[in-house]
Amino acid sequence: MKTDIDRLMEKHNLDAILITGSAQHNPPMTYLTGIAHITSADLIKKRGCDPVLFYNSMERDEAAKTGLVTKNLSDYQLIELLKQTGGDFLKALVLRYKQMLTEFGVNSGRVALYGKVDIGAAYAQFKELQDLLPEITFVGELDNSMLLEAMATKDDEEVEHIRRIGNITVGVVSKVAEYLTSMPVEKDTLIKPDGKPLTIGDVKRKINLWIAEAGAENPEDTIFAIGRDAGVPHSSGTATDHICLGKTIVFDIFPCEAGGGYFYDFTRTWCLGYAPDEVQALYEDVLSVFNDVKSKFKLGTHCPEYQKLTCDLFEARGYPTIQSNPQTEEGYVHSLGHGVGLNIHERPWFGKNASPDEKIVPGSIFTCEPGLYYPNRNMGVRIEDTFWARSDGQISPVVDYPVDLVLPVKRKK
Repeated sequence: MKTDIDRLMEKHNLDAILITGSAQHNPPMTYLTGIAHITSADLIKKRGCDPVLFYNSMERDEAAKTGLVTKNLSDYQLIELLKQTGGDFLKALVLRYKQMLTEFGVNSGRVALYGKVDIGAAYAQFKELQDLLPEITFVGELDNSMLLEAMATKDDEEVEHIRRIGNITVGVVSKVAEYLTSMPVEKDTLIKPDGKPLTIGDVKRKINLWIAEAGAENPEDTIFAIGRDAGVPHSSGTATDHICLGKTIVFDIFPCEAGGGYFYDFTRTWCLGYAPDEVQALYEDVLSVFNDVKSKFKLGTHCPEYQKLTCDLFEARGYPTIQSNPQTEEGYVHSLGHGVGLNIHERPWFGKNASPDEKIVPGSIFTCEPGLYYPNRNMGVRIEDTFWARSDGQISPVVDYPVDLVLPVKRKK
């Protein structure tokens, strides 16, 4: 949680952090500022001190709304710095960074860098800045970053953000189900009012519309895949594919709050009209594993234990998994879940390479999404809910939604 940042900075041996970029669709910045219409800014936090937000004067009101200590970048007189550097814009920006850091007491030590900016521009600036401030060591982090560790547990306000986007998500899913089941059928294909077959592209346009109407965004797109595509876990679906009866549809939807806020992650597998026997059997096995695994969620458990359990359960039913064959492209081919927050994928991790710290603890919000995939048999099944671990030990979906496989449809046009 945000209240843990100073403790985690000490754990990670960080004296300060520097975050750069927008306050929208930039999780490290948004985490500390909230969603704000700030297109470009810097944030410096020295360990044990309040963060300071450096803003463009045109966005002073938006910066003030964050409630943070703020500093106007114009105070650093970029024009004068350009004169000092003979018009070299890069050197002028680097001198400004030096002034910003030293003014707030960051003269030495380890400084972690975060944010979403152009990699080339960032490399040029921080390489030059490292040379200018040799007593500072600039640090880059990956999956074990200090901020991701802080973000792995959510406070009550964050949980409510995720619950709101969860309710929007299942509301859109309900609209999609109603839309599909209202369509007439001709020769096992859903037909639009203009007499043309309904396609994956048609449905995804509706999904985007309904998400937008609900005040959310869909920056990562949606997986709505039928038949063979349903058998490839991250196939987003082929826009021209017709929506037909009896084929598995994997519907994985993960919108976020408008402006790049909190995400929700949710998957259902549907068959329209009926499910062939082999699809029904596949679905029942996935649902059984899903129910078995979620019933064993417990605070303090190392997350990869649930990945192992999932593999064991599927292998006991005769399915290949990445536990016995890491290269398999059929059967169970991915990890059980991941954390969800300002990133659609964040800690805790459930894969075999997860750190010892990846445990379910109070405030964890994570997915459970077992699946089985057989593209050569034109089918795939995945079921996913996002779960919240409460301080009282209860672990349950953030929002509820039915897990029906078959959706009824009209049989005649």
